[in-house]
Amino acid sequence: MLSFIFLGFLVGILVGLTGVGGGALMTPSLIFFGVEPLTAVGTDLVYATITRVFGVFFHNKKGHVKKDIALKLFTGSVPAIVLASIILRIVSKKEINQYLTLVLGIILVATSTITILKGEFRKRTFSSHTLIILGFVVGLIVQFTSVGAGVIVSFALMNFTDLEPRYVVGTTIFYGLLLASLSALSHITLGNVDYLLALSLIVGTIPGVYMGTHINSSIPKDKLKSFVNMIILGIGLVILLTELG
Repeated sequence: MLSFIFLGFLVGILVGLTGVGGGALMTPSLIFFGVEPLTAVGTDLVYATITRVFGVFFHNKKGHVKKDIALKLFTGSVPAIVLASIILRIVSKKEINQYLTLVLGIILVATSTITILKGEFRKRTFSSHTLIILGFVVGLIVQFTSVGAGVIVSFALMNFTDLEPRYVVGTTIFYGLLLASLSALSHITLGNVDYLLALSLIVGTIPGVYMGTHINSSIPKDKLKSFVNMIILGIGLVILLTELG
């Protein structure tokens, strides 16, 4: 169990620091350690929910959570999740995933690379309608591809709005908490959760999230933005290599 505690610690640092990477790292890691895939997903969602509870707590104490933005995103995601579940009864998830995940990987790699090399895109303030639409799109993508919501939302808020990077991180974690808790409930009812494993991960994640949040507050915003974009680039490359491999 020590290896799972350490895994929770490492992922907790990344989530607390950047707001992204939890879903993209934890489920594959659990499967690598021999956990059955469906149990890995359910356990990861429970772990992600608890991780984000602590992440929101630590970031909120520092005033880094824009709850109004997160709630508007979530408002758009709820109907998307319902719609996606209906679509998946008609169309094979595997068929959708094959093309949508590949396109998403290309977009993440291309745009994050441009941002790292060239600098900033045009900045603006997202209206309520734009945030709801973004939440809807993210909800669909997450249901179809299992790619973490934090990656997409962080990228959009970080590069296309005037929101400071540390506020992007705190807000993304709060939005991720709302989304993960909704998804975790369905897996709990289906019995797809290893609670002892989840507890081991959570034991490691509490100090990890605290450390990541503390580092987040001390990094200059330009360096934090670059680091988050590097993480997004890495996740995009992993997605492409997985799909093309």
